[in-house]
Amino acid sequence: MIGIVGIITIFVMVFGGYLAAGGKMGIILKSLPFEMTMIGGAAVGAFLISNSMAEVKHTLKDIGKVFKGAKWMNEDYRDLLCLLFELIRLGRQNPVSVEEHIEDPENSDIFSRYPKIIADKEATALICDTLRSASMNYDDPHQVEEVLEKRMEANMHHAMHSSHALQTVADGLPALGIVAAVLGVIKTMGSIDQPPEVLGKLIGGALVGTFLGVFLAYGLVGPFASKVKAVVEQDGHFYQLIREVLVANLHNHSTNICIEVGRQNTPSHCRPSFSELEEALKSVKQNAA
Repeated sequence: MIGIVGIITIFVMVFGGYLAAGGKMGIILKSLPFEMTMIGGAAVGAFLISNSMAEVKHTLKDIGKVFKGAKWMNEDYRDLLCLLFELIRLGRQNPVSVEEHIEDPENSDIFSRYPKIIADKEATALICDTLRSASMNYDDPHQVEEVLEKRMEANMHHAMHSSHALQTVADGLPALGIVAAVLGVIKTMGSIDQPPEVLGKLIGGALVGTFLGVFLAYGLVGPFASKVKAVVEQDGHFYQLIREVLVANLHNHSTNICIEVGRQNTPSHCRPSFSELEEALKSVKQNAA
């Protein structure tokens, strides 16, 4: 919702200010289809050249994050801590019984209580793979932590591609606007024998190209890239929390300490209070009883 409000604000302020200053939309509207074809078409073509089809689809899908925001909400972090609490406690009590949950999470009665988490393949795989490593009696927890860090870095690099692709397009749009403007000037020079009022309209139309390139770059595509990056980074905290809790488990800290480590590493705006988490964990214990 906030993304739509931002876009509306941009258009109202820019074109509203232009009209309030006495500007006329006639020249802009007349030139806009041709300038947009040149600038937008060239930008799309460059985008297709520099990305594979999978990357193009991934970027187009990620544009929705500008309007949807982060995937993981406050209650999701609380649910994640409860899920990890159940799995760690069960693993401490009966290491054999936890294997059926991590080997087949889709049919696990523990995972099934958290449908949003189990629907995320990476989160589920991260939990199961790390707990499986713990069951293999790793002598050095730091080794597992290093493997998790590299895995998360690779995932983050992949997730950030959409932001980088959009930012590349944004960086090129002002130059493409200049290209369109130069073509407009060439067109104007071909009509140099026309009266001043005709030349004025032609020059104005040419300058629409420069305006459009800069406007799209800094008013739309650039902010889209920044928003996608911010959302990806925010969602990345969810997976970092999994790493922190499970690494604490590998260091043989008590179950409650492991969960508190996770709570403390939760982003402040999503972090459940101590009492809120305590109530949720009591409910988990009662259901397990």
